[in-house]
Parts: sequence; C-alpha cells; structure tokens
Amino acid sequence: MSQTLSMRAYARHRGVSEGAVRKAVNTGRITANADGSIDVQQADEQWQRNTDAAQQRGAQRTTQRPVPNEAIQSVRETLGETGGVAGVNPGLSSSASGGTTLLQARTANEVLKAQTSKVRLARLKGELVDRAEAVAHVYRIARAEREAWLNWPARVALQMASDLQVPPHRMYTLLESAVRQHLIEIGEIAVQID
Repeated sequence: MSQTLSMRAYARHRGVSEGAVRKAVNTGRITANADGSIDVQQADEQWQRNTDAAQQRGAQRTTQRPVPNEAIQSVRETLGETGGVAGVNPGLSSSASGGTTLLQARTANEVLKAQTSKVRLARLKGELVDRAEAVAHVYRIARAEREAWLNWPARVALQMASDLQVPPHRMYTLLESAVRQHLIEIGEIAVQID
C-alpha cells in the first residue's frame, strides 16, 4: 500500500507551496482522497504527466536553450570578437549542451545595443562621419587635384618658355609629359580606407 500525506506534507515532499498543491487538486492535475489526503505515488505520477514543464516557475532559469549557430556567428561578427565591454564575455562561450545559452545571447545583444548607442551618440556629437560621404569627399578632392595638375602646364608653359628662351610648344609638351607621368606614379599608390 502506498503512503498518504496531508496537502501540507505533500507540498514539502514536492518542494512546492501548499497553495500549489491545492491548485493542482482543484484544477484536476492530481487527485486527492475523499478525506483530503494525497496518495504520494499516484499524485507524483499525475503531477509528472499533467504538468507542462515549460510553464513551471523557474523553468527558464534552469533550462538553457541553445541559440542557433547563425545567430551566434552574427553576434560574433558584429562585436568583432575584440574583447567587448568590461565584465562581459562577447566570445559567447559554449555551454555544456553544445551551444550558446539564451542568457549569453541576450547579454551579447545588450552589449550590441550599448555599442550601437555609443556610435549614435558619437555621430550626434559630430565625432563620427558617414563613411560613404567621407569616401566621396576624398574622391572629389583627389579628382580636383588631378584636374589642377593637368591644367598646370598650359598655365605656366608660356611664362617658363619666355624665361628660359625655349619654344613655348616644346616647353608645354615637356611639362605635360612630366605631369602625366607623375600622376600615373601617384595613381598606383593603393589608398586603403578602413
């Protein structure tokens, strides 16, 4: 014969409140005897069978759901795996279950939000500029400089030819050739904008 306990004693046995046991009886998850006592073996089986583990209080704290690898990789790429924020491990170390836990992913998400806010604030303060605008501006400056150099021989050839007493056309041809060769040389320099 199996053991019977009062609701209070059964609550201690289950590690829950007496109110939780009363609620389980009232909702039909477990059955109580006519005198209000509870058959431990029968109630344990019913409790196990009729209880949704996902709805249990603390289930999220004790269950670590793995996060998809695509999400982990996206967070790692975003954070750059460069150390992140003090006190936070952006490396997203794997849990014993083989994946990154939801808590770690949420922590990484909060770090990402903080970094995004920091960048927005820096942009509002004028400490950062838009990359596309900066590249376009540098390109315009380089283009204007190139055009100025290409026009320079025509502007100075006549005066230099007069000063050196050489034919103006010859002076222009030599200057233009030298400038074009110089522009080709500096055009081979690889500009890296990171």
